[in-house]
Amino acid sequence: MTEFAKSHTVVVCIFLRSGPAPTMPVLLSLLVLLGSLCSPGWAMTQEEKSKLRNQVVEMFDHAYQNYMDHAYPADELMPLTCRGRVRGLEPSRGDVDDALGKFSLTLIDTLDTLVLLNKTTEFEAAVRRVLTDVRLDNDIVVSVFETNIRVLGGLLGGHSMALMLKEGGQNMQWYQDELLHMAKDLGLRLLPAFNTSSGLPYPRVNLKYGVRGPETRTGTETDTCTACAGTIILEFAALSRFTGDPVFEAHARRALDFLWEKRQRNSNLVGTTINIHSGEWVRRDSGVGAGIDSYYEYLLKAYVLLGDDQFLQRFNIHYASIMKYISQPPLLLDVHIHKPLLPARTWMDSLLAFFPGLQVLKGDIRPAIETHEMLYQVTKKHNFLPEAFTTDFRVHWAQHPLRPEFAESTYFLYKATGDPYYLEAGRTIMDNLNRFARVPCGFAAMKDVRTGSHEDRMDSFFLAEMFKYLFLLFADAEDLPFDVEDYVFTTEAHLLPLSLSTAPHSSSVPSNRTSEEELDDSNFDWTCPNTRLLFPDPAFPRNLREPIRSAVDKSCPRPAPYRELGMGRPPLRAQDFMANNPEHLELLRRMGVSLIHLKDGRVQLVQHATQAVSAVAAEDGVRFMQEMMELSSQQQKEQLPPRAIQIISYPFFGRVVLTAGPAQFGTDLSKSSTGVRGFVTVAEPYSGCSEITNAEYIQGHIALLQRGQCMFAEKARNIQKAGAIGGIVIDDNEGSSSDTAPLFQMAGDGRNTEDITLPILFLFHKEGNILLEALKEYRVVEVLLSDKARDRGMVVPEAGEEQFTEKTTPTSFEPISQSQMSTLELDELAPEEVSPLQEEVSAVIEDTSPAEEGTSPEEEVSQTQEEEKEVDVVQPKEERDSEEGVKPEGHTDSSSQSVDELLADWREDLEAFQQMEKDEL
Repeated sequence: MTEFAKSHTVVVCIFLRSGPAPTMPVLLSLLVLLGSLCSPGWAMTQEEKSKLRNQVVEMFDHAYQNYMDHAYPADELMPLTCRGRVRGLEPSRGDVDDALGKFSLTLIDTLDTLVLLNKTTEFEAAVRRVLTDVRLDNDIVVSVFETNIRVLGGLLGGHSMALMLKEGGQNMQWYQDELLHMAKDLGLRLLPAFNTSSGLPYPRVNLKYGVRGPETRTGTETDTCTACAGTIILEFAALSRFTGDPVFEAHARRALDFLWEKRQRNSNLVGTTINIHSGEWVRRDSGVGAGIDSYYEYLLKAYVLLGDDQFLQRFNIHYASIMKYISQPPLLLDVHIHKPLLPARTWMDSLLAFFPGLQVLKGDIRPAIETHEMLYQVTKKHNFLPEAFTTDFRVHWAQHPLRPEFAESTYFLYKATGDPYYLEAGRTIMDNLNRFARVPCGFAAMKDVRTGSHEDRMDSFFLAEMFKYLFLLFADAEDLPFDVEDYVFTTEAHLLPLSLSTAPHSSSVPSNRTSEEELDDSNFDWTCPNTRLLFPDPAFPRNLREPIRSAVDKSCPRPAPYRELGMGRPPLRAQDFMANNPEHLELLRRMGVSLIHLKDGRVQLVQHATQAVSAVAAEDGVRFMQEMMELSSQQQKEQLPPRAIQIISYPFFGRVVLTAGPAQFGTDLSKSSTGVRGFVTVAEPYSGCSEITNAEYIQGHIALLQRGQCMFAEKARNIQKAGAIGGIVIDDNEGSSSDTAPLFQMAGDGRNTEDITLPILFLFHKEGNILLEALKEYRVVEVLLSDKARDRGMVVPEAGEEQFTEKTTPTSFEPISQSQMSTLELDELAPEEVSPLQEEVSAVIEDTSPAEEGTSPEEEVSQTQEEEKEVDVVQPKEERDSEEGVKPEGHTDSSSQSVDELLADWREDLEAFQQMEKDEL
């Protein structure tokens, strides 16, 4: 240690925080040590199943009818504002909007759902609407992937249902393959995207002009995701088999062949993003979630639909590698394709929830049960699957756009096992949708599963997939208008008939089988295992689930920190360090650790072992910096969850929920069942840094304060002395928003804060303006401060008003360049994780992750696996420079805007999670 200390400079980045970080749960030890006691479950009665099945239909009717009433012919419904989302008329959401092509997307995506739910009359009317109203020659750029699975798949699924009904002799007798003609027209419009040297499609195409270059806003891209290029074969092959034109299937096979050839030959894994011209992997991380997911799904389902053994062989080779490197039951963690034993990330995205269902189709039931149980426990913990969650099951990305993948796997596991446990899982999904996502005009996506806030979106896949799988889960054979075993589900749950495997198709479709790819029987599992033989004991599946359930809820205790023995006082520990303690600063100096104040208010900690007063002190310094690195891994886990400010007075009635940052002092709203409810009043002075002069108005109210000029705790003490029942601090940084900045915690002032007994929350400038404008426009504004949004019915006497909610609060992290000395950055006197009492650490991590925790998907795409990341959050500081001055009471920069305009502008800012959406989230 001494020699190391003398010859190395150690670098970490830290932030102040309120207490020591807990260790990450040791999942494997829990799985080994925890028991598997479980009492047998009771089978669900037919009456209960029938009731739930009818409830699914009612929920579908609520979503579908509101789309038809308020949105059609727009592509999607905006359920909070009760209107349609038309591309070009609404603020751009970036790549997410590439799914919209002004072709009544939701109606087409829902066609075969109508038939499955026995709504043949509505189906017939919907088909007539599509044929009459929908145009496919729009001058608009769309995602090839999304348009293929949603629109082409929807048309083909609708055509399959129309043929089935027509053959029944009662419905659709007038039908003459009109949907198939539309499907072929669309297929021809997508074909120009495949005009590349590799055969991989461009990610986007202009429906009217194809791919012609910048003038058509296409043809300039170089990269596409593996799933985007590899999720074409089912729809294109079905189109070829239905029409007799082999060109579509040929192009889809060529793209799959190219991806197979470019797999990493040692690991047999594929990366997430590939260059469509050179075939070089742009992102070399590999998993079963976003960016790759449906590539694997389509290899297996292409074998099921088309009967080509080549697809099964490829899938089985990939699957063996997935189970060898990526599967760590019950987890599925990304790895590097060239170093498959090296993890690429420490979190999972919600799209991998489809994988247990695919494992059922493969016949590998045990890992499917284990992973599904992990996902179910995360769902019960957060009400929905967050877009991403960590290996210890905490929220990583808080959105949930009503994804159906977990319901899909639940259905397939119930089909395979007959275990009524999965019926209860389906009931949980339905209950949560009705409790937390249902709004008067449909179902709204969750912006933040922690606070219960909404986004104004209801994606078409919600109607295409969610209600299919839930209905099938509770349905018996006699409840269905056809035998689903005669069809294969696409990734968008569209139904393609298995009879296509024997449909005439041209022999000109090449086999593309290379000499090295001769079929090997060892790569085939020809039959699925008999689940009765696999699980002779009915309790066995429950025994698999119980340890996983426990692992989600528990964590292993943290070992006591190491203390040196011997003479003298023990060395300074990272968890004890206080940045404003002169004695601690002197100890750092003696250990060779210096502090550098940066212009932006942060502080760098740098250690030079050669500047320590002794070899022993240098060792202490090295240990101190190493402890900082250890604490950095706990940085996100130590954060208090965000809080909610819900405007409950007229005309909002609880439908505006603002995501707020908590404080490390004052009332803990998570321990209050009712929250704190009161009218808001602007404090004078607005800064709250001196005695409140309008105490008679503040008393019994919630005070609004401006950030800056003094510590948060001082503001809280001043308004508490004036008789306030709560406080809301509004950021003075003009234009700041929870959509673009990391939410943070307000810290104390280094003194004992037990005297502060009221709750105090923080709002960024943009969200604060919404509150100030509401106060300016309506004079009287009542809010509820709570740990999460309350049920609207509990806080509001009226219903049916237009609803608005806020956007997500992503956490961003910035990469740094490699250096011989790393910096330890303290956000001096700052909010999130900032307390002079304790420190929180962020370390420089090398070669461990292509995108560390908190990186948004679009940032993640541009980062390579070998790049060095800085994992700390750069937070704004509490003490602002006095030059900015204090804004007068009630002043906002948007005084001319109405509350409605502010809310619309607010929604416009959210463009996060674009890459995951493009990869079909």
